[in-house]
Amino acid sequence: MLTRFGDIDFSNDPSAFACTLRLADGAIELAWHHCGTTAEFLGEIFALRIASFRLDYDEARHSIGYLVNELLENAVKFRSSGDIVVESSFDGGLVEIRVTNLIGEDASARLKCMLAEVTSRDPGEMLIEKIEANAADASSRGSGLGLLTLMSDYGVRMGWTFDPMAEGNATRLQTYAALKLS
Repeated sequence: MLTRFGDIDFSNDPSAFACTLRLADGAIELAWHHCGTTAEFLGEIFALRIASFRLDYDEARHSIGYLVNELLENAVKFRSSGDIVVESSFDGGLVEIRVTNLIGEDASARLKCMLAEVTSRDPGEMLIEKIEANAADASSRGSGLGLLTLMSDYGVRMGWTFDPMAEGNATRLQTYAALKLS
């Protein structure tokens, strides 16, 4: 049964500038450095398009890169196996990104619990609470600081779908993010 959290509606026109990347799981294990490299690449190609909309290139490149990096780090952290697919588009100052990967049952359950809280409360308030909690307990993990920062400080609209696969214990996770550049 499909489970949804947050905002998964995209509005960019099908004719929008778009890019799809597949980070293939294979002989070279997907790792953190792939996140940064991919984030920098997407930040750059979208920021180049932004100049025609009279938006700040450096700010756009940073914001898009940060967004993509956070989404990919979570995909790498939670994935069970398989490729990670990044679909992105830019239209009229709106960047929309969907990251798809497979996760296991345990990761799915933990992530759903975190997202139930993240999507039901004010992200700014939660961000402060999580920063304080992490400062008090250095061993704290899985706090959602990256997602909360995106939502609170960058105004990113986010959503998630969990679609259990018919075979095995894997779930297809799709993470949606929309960033309005100004």
